[in-house]
Order: sequence, then structure tokens, then C-alpha cells
Amino acid sequence: MTDTYVGAVDQGTTGTRFMVFDHSGQVVANAYEKHEQIYPDPGWVEHDPMEIWENTKTVVNRALNEAGLNTDQLEALGITNQRETTLLWDAETGKPIHNAIVWQDRRTTDRVEELESQGKVEDIREKTGLEADAYFSATKAEWLLANADPIKMERSRPEDVQDRAEKGEILFGTIDSWLIYNLTGNHITEVTNASRTMLYNIRDLEWDDDLLREFDVPRGMLPEVRPSSDDDYYGYTDPDGFLETEIPVAGALGDQQAALFGQTCFDEGDAKNTYGTGSFFLMNTGNDAVESDHGLLTTIGFQRSGEPVQYALEGAIFVTGAAIEWLEDVDLIEDAAETAELARSVDSTDGVYMVPAFTGLGAPHWDQRARGTIVGMTRGTRREHIVRATLESIAYQTRDVAEAMEADSGIDMSTLRVDGGAVKNNFLCQLQSDIIETGIVRPEVDETTALGSAYAAGLAVGYWDSVDELRDNWQVDREFEPEMDREVADEMYSRWDDAIDRCRDWARDGGT
Repeated sequence: MTDTYVGAVDQGTTGTRFMVFDHSGQVVANAYEKHEQIYPDPGWVEHDPMEIWENTKTVVNRALNEAGLNTDQLEALGITNQRETTLLWDAETGKPIHNAIVWQDRRTTDRVEELESQGKVEDIREKTGLEADAYFSATKAEWLLANADPIKMERSRPEDVQDRAEKGEILFGTIDSWLIYNLTGNHITEVTNASRTMLYNIRDLEWDDDLLREFDVPRGMLPEVRPSSDDDYYGYTDPDGFLETEIPVAGALGDQQAALFGQTCFDEGDAKNTYGTGSFFLMNTGNDAVESDHGLLTTIGFQRSGEPVQYALEGAIFVTGAAIEWLEDVDLIEDAAETAELARSVDSTDGVYMVPAFTGLGAPHWDQRARGTIVGMTRGTRREHIVRATLESIAYQTRDVAEAMEADSGIDMSTLRVDGGAVKNNFLCQLQSDIIETGIVRPEVDETTALGSAYAAGLAVGYWDSVDELRDNWQVDREFEPEMDREVADEMYSRWDDAIDRCRDWARDGGT
């Protein structure tokens, strides 16, 4: 009998990965391709959706070819994606009408501040669990509907893109919808991605009419919302398409919820932190949508077919891994692997603090106009101090969220499950354990975002029978326990708030 597997498309902020997993949750194929980061103006970030789709096909074919696998060995496909990133496309041609606006983009800061001045923030928070912020999809969709019809000027009688959207001629989606559409031809999203749009009522589990009116988003352009693991499937790949066979596309999760699922955080109180471009700290709160009093988000964690929604508290940190990329961009390091050695080469930062608020501050501070700041430098400051300060900033931001999470949930965490590219850095993992004063557990398979979406799809098609099988798959690679004296850790952390204060409210004129 031919071995069969489940594949996962992991479409992230900086690139697209395709991974294939066996029944034990081990990786049997893996390919990755970066895509261009487009910066039209300060504070603006875009991606080319067609480049993302072409890269998706490339990595799927490459991974299968390099592993010697056939497409008929794939029992299902799952999708996980950068959340909140928003695009519109033509329903007839399937072509985007503008670049996708990335979750990091701040062009709609003024619009969010208008909502704040009108006293609409509490209502948005009550319905969506989200802070009113340019981070989420609603204001991005509103901006695209008003500004993004490049073919309008070519018409002899131009028709407004808003009118075309009303007729369903223009479709709205986040990246999961875009990939599902291109794979199956169906216009579908799933609950975790819907919950990040600031258009979806997470308690009523439906698109919210009041919010659609507020942002002038026509209902006719919205995708159907389905469970994260869908026994009815989202559709099948086109047998005449690049895969040349019908494969069920049966599971999808926003990347951070996918990591929660991949870390097998299926029970109330389970928590994980993913270190990617940003860091996202999620705690499963069960069937209750717990409201936050400490600057966290209430979001949907996942949903399986026929089961209630599982909710989560989330601390969204906008820049962590991207801060290490910035060190490369400015030639302070040549490779991310250097950071551990450079950080160890000095005993401390010599009082230097780096706040990587390149796209504002997320949880628990929520300042759209904050910007990246380095404070405490002297003539004796060297690149080693700045590199160490950058790693420490990741740990400090995580402690900010951990303290808020414990205050909101009433749960004292004894361990935190971690994943993402940055956790390969042992220095960072130990530093994180020291600063938040709790155990850090790193799993064998640290690409848990892709694994989570594979699990969701595999459960839907019966490749795995139950979540207990998935729990059995989860294996520890290494654990880190606090080694630093608590008073020393607290003293290091004590000036972090001072550094945060220095970066606040810096950007003006639309976030630039």
C-alpha cells in the first residue's frame, strides 16, 4: 500500500512554505520561497497576490518533487496564512484589482482615530473582541474599495468599484480566501480568519451588518465562513490544474491559531507563543469569549465541524523576528544565526534598550503612532549591545503580554509552549525563560503553524481520528528553566516601560 500524507500551505508575511506530514506529525517534504515586500510610502506595506499564488504552486511542486512524492499520495490539503492581510479581486477574471494591503500597514491610522473620536471603539470591541486598529482588515477593505480600481480609468464609462462590489463582481478576502479560491474556485474563509477582519461578530458567528455599514463593505463581496476543520470540505483542487488531481482542501486557520492547534493546545488554559515576523501569544479560553481588561484581544481559537467555537485570548506583538531581519537590513549582522554569539559576547546591553515599534505597538500598549527607538547609547555602545538589546526586546514584549494574560485569565502559567523560526536560538529561549520567570518548552516540530493546518485538514478527512492522536504526536525537543536571579530579571525589565514611553506617539501625518 502506498503511504499517504497531508499537505499544508503556510503562506506567511515574508514567504510561502509547503510542508507534507506523515501520520506521526513528522515532516516528509518541505519547500520555501520568499516574496517581495512592497513599501509604496512610509508606513505602507503591500504584497503582490499573483506572486504569492505563483510561489504557492512553485513550493508545492518543489517539495513533492524533492521528496519523490506524487500528488495522489496527498489525502488532504490545509492552509494557514498571514492574518488580516486584505485583497480584492475581480470575480470574472480572478485577478486582483490592487496589491494586498499587509497586516503591518498603517495607512488607515487616521480612519481608526476617527472611530476613536466618534466613540465607536467599545462597540467594535464588544462585537469583534478586537481593538480598533489599522492592523485589522476592515479599514484596509474600506481603503481598497475607495482607491483600488486600476482598470476604472480604462473604461469609456467608468463604474465605481464600490458598485461592482455591491453586485458581487469584486470579491473580498484575506489570504486564506485567496488561496482557497485559486485552489478550488470557491469563495470561502474560515472562522479564525473571519474573526480578524473587524467585520465579524465573534459571539453571533456572522458578518455584522452594523460594521459592514460603518466601513461600506458590501455583503455580496464577502466569503462564506466555514469551520477551521471542515468535514464538508472547502472544495477540491482542479484535476486540470497544476496538481493534476482532485485533493480535498479541508482545513484552514490563521497562522497563530494554526500554531495553537499544532501545539495541541486543545484545553482551556493551554498557551503558546509563536516567534515569527511578530510574536503572537495565545491562550485557549474554551467556549467562553473572555473579555480583556489588560489590552489583549479576544479572538476565535478554532472550530471543528459540528462542535462549538473555541475562543482564545491573544497578545499580538507586531515586531519580533522582523527586528532581527532589521539588524540584517542595516548590516549589523550578516545572518540571524549570529545573534546568539554576539549577544553572549557581552555581559549586558550596557543600559541600551531597543523598542522595535516599526509598525506601532500592539498588545498590550496599542499605539499606532509609536515608532522604533533605541535609547541609552553611549560612545562605548557597540553592535553587540544593540544585538543583545534587540533579543531582550523580544523577551520584554513577551513578558508584557504574559502578565496581561495571567491578569485576564486568572491562570498562573508554569510553562509556555513556543514555536517559530526564532526559537531555534537557544540564547533567546533561555533569556525568555529568565525574563518571564517560567519554563519554556520547545517541541520537536517547531513549524507548528503548518502542522496545525495539516491537523485541521487531516481530521476533516479522517486521516487522524481524534485530537488524542495529535496529543500523542507532540514531542518535546528541549525545555528551558529560569536561571537568572529573579531580582536581576525584574531590574532589567523595570526600565522597559521607560523605553516604551520614549517611542510613543512619534509618527504624524497619517502614520508617516
